[in-house]
Amino acid sequence: MTEADTVHVEAQALGDFLRAIVGATGSSRQEAEEVSAHLLEANLQGHDSHGIMLLPRYVQHVREGKLHPDVTPTPVRQEASLALFDGNMGFGQHVGRQAMDWAIEAARQHGHAVMGLRNVHHIGRVGTYGEQAARAGMISVHFVNGVSGPPSVAPFGGSDGRLSTNPVCVTIPPAEAGGQPLVLDFATSAIALGKCRVAFNAGRPVPEGALVDAKGQPTTDPGVLYRDNPRGALLSFGAHKGYGLALVCEILAGALLGGATAWRPEMRERGIVNSWLAFVLDPARFGDVSAFRAELAAVIADVKASPAADPDYPVLVAGEKERITKATRLAGGIPVDTTTWRNLVEAARSLGINALPAVR
Repeated sequence: MTEADTVHVEAQALGDFLRAIVGATGSSRQEAEEVSAHLLEANLQGHDSHGIMLLPRYVQHVREGKLHPDVTPTPVRQEASLALFDGNMGFGQHVGRQAMDWAIEAARQHGHAVMGLRNVHHIGRVGTYGEQAARAGMISVHFVNGVSGPPSVAPFGGSDGRLSTNPVCVTIPPAEAGGQPLVLDFATSAIALGKCRVAFNAGRPVPEGALVDAKGQPTTDPGVLYRDNPRGALLSFGAHKGYGLALVCEILAGALLGGATAWRPEMRERGIVNSWLAFVLDPARFGDVSAFRAELAAVIADVKASPAADPDYPVLVAGEKERITKATRLAGGIPVDTTTWRNLVEAARSLGINALPAVR
């Protein structure tokens, strides 16, 4: 993506713009703040695939009745440390935060919590909820599946889409006050589907080993997902290992919770439907939390002390690259490809919002 293909927008101005768009869909002030802050943070951390690019699609889904502003999760089953919620196809960034609040409080009281959320619109970057738990001092593990149109990820050895990019996330709170959590958050596909869309919008290839065309042949052209018919497919990361994790997400998040699963054609035209299974643990219930934090700090220090193979790229731990990217983008503005920016402006104007943030 060249400079000519990109605009840069200052973070605060972009956040105000996003908040106005979400609010115009019928969201309350609080929901508009939560959704816009979530999308903005994704872009700040470098996860453009889970950021503002999605908002025009959200607006479309509201219009089509597939996404319902300003709803709350409904308990399907709720016990002391286990709950299953129905998200009523609300904004995942709002409904998901509420469900995670319950899990954190339950873990605080009982040492652990299991939370399931089904029938919810796109929950966005899963690491957001891990960070929410980490701020409360909790460890969390997350499995998510998604159904949105035809499935896009081929099973290992296959050549057409049968699964989604089903993400896995694990977060661990910081070893010391004021420190940063470990945030391991990844799609089980070689790259996230949204990253293919970003590349397609920008007219650039994706990395080798991420895609196959409809004949199962390797390609770096993201157009096989958005232009070709029949479509190509994403591959799992790590061959059979990523495929195995994707299948586990489909079973634990989708099938176990009674949510949408990718094999059902009738589920594919409901917008973006997520199901999410989360485990939250209070590390203080497992023994001496001070000793755990000391050992955590020592382990991190040890791996980071490994001599870098390339001096320009020292060893990092999960979440560190995102914090570096955020600092850069706060200082220099958030880069947005021109296709995404045009789509966002059109969505805003369709809602009667004509005041645009400055771009450069």
